[in-house]
Amino acid sequence: MALFCLAFASSCEQQTSTVRTREYDVMILEPTSRKLSSVYPASIRGKQDIDIRPKVSGYITDIYVKEGSTVKKGQTMFVIDQVPYEAELHTAIANVDVARAAVAAAELTTDSKEKLYEQNIISEFDLSMARTTLASERAQLAQAQASEENARNNLSYTQVKSPVDGVVGTLPFRVGTLVSPSDLTPLTSVSDNSEMYVYFSMTEAQVLSLTRRYGSLENALRSMPSIELQLSDGTIYPEKGRIESISGIIDPTTGSVSIRARFPNYKRLLLSGGSGNVILPHQQENCLVIPQSATYEIQDKIYAFKLENGVAKSRIIGVFDISNGKEYVVESGLMPGDTIVVEGVGMLRDDTVIKIKKVFTSEQDRKELQR
Repeated sequence: MALFCLAFASSCEQQTSTVRTREYDVMILEPTSRKLSSVYPASIRGKQDIDIRPKVSGYITDIYVKEGSTVKKGQTMFVIDQVPYEAELHTAIANVDVARAAVAAAELTTDSKEKLYEQNIISEFDLSMARTTLASERAQLAQAQASEENARNNLSYTQVKSPVDGVVGTLPFRVGTLVSPSDLTPLTSVSDNSEMYVYFSMTEAQVLSLTRRYGSLENALRSMPSIELQLSDGTIYPEKGRIESISGIIDPTTGSVSIRARFPNYKRLLLSGGSGNVILPHQQENCLVIPQSATYEIQDKIYAFKLENGVAKSRIIGVFDISNGKEYVVESGLMPGDTIVVEGVGMLRDDTVIKIKKVFTSEQDRKELQR
């Protein structure tokens, strides 16, 4: 009976060992380098987005542009009723002529008074009065000339011209509409989109990381690589851009720092007001890279199985998602030299005794894992 129990126990132990010990591929973690990409939501603006507003009041008599049309700097876009401003200019010109005549008369009078004064025919007071009258008439001439200049400007303002090369926005007003400089709604807008500004934000911690990596924000602007822009339809914009400014002020409401990048827009593919994602690449040296297939996720936490004395132990790890969709860069939870299980982790349980089937270490091994 004792022999039977001993045999039965031995059989159970052997069966349990068979069940609990399985073969798995593992990887020994070694430092390597990777080109990483960080993605940031971004808004797209024209190099110049200018609201076009009238400088004088009046009815719109002509509109020479269409929504979305291209305009050149100095091109007339709108004409405001010119009749009252032409009349104002004619009046101002006439006033200048009257003032000139008055100045000429005052000059003749003053010259005459000076001669009479030299002959002691009139008093010094009479001469002073003549000179004062001349000065007054000259002042009135200058005032009339200023009014003429103002009238000419007002007449020129009836032709509303584009201040830059660009694309016309919406046209909320039509011919016959009364407009004035106090209107809240502009006549239209012109976007200079030969180049586009792309705005995005980084957290304070991310900006500090950039500062440490490059030594200063100035060095970062000079040394950072070109960036890419992912459009709203998911495609990558064919031209690359560069970051040209990083705000030195942290927004207290969001804790973020505003960043501006510049992208060429030769084919006018980018439109002001659009949105997308900025893809910022950077090279990570001496990092640990593991296949995503070697991890599993529970409640937004990433786990991997670390091999300790032949036993699989689950570990929470911090990771950075490489843009290739196949790998993670380990930021915490694992160290160089650690061994992790790289297959069947979805069915593996904590504290499972495993047998090593194959060991992956080299870069070539990692590429084999991704196949």
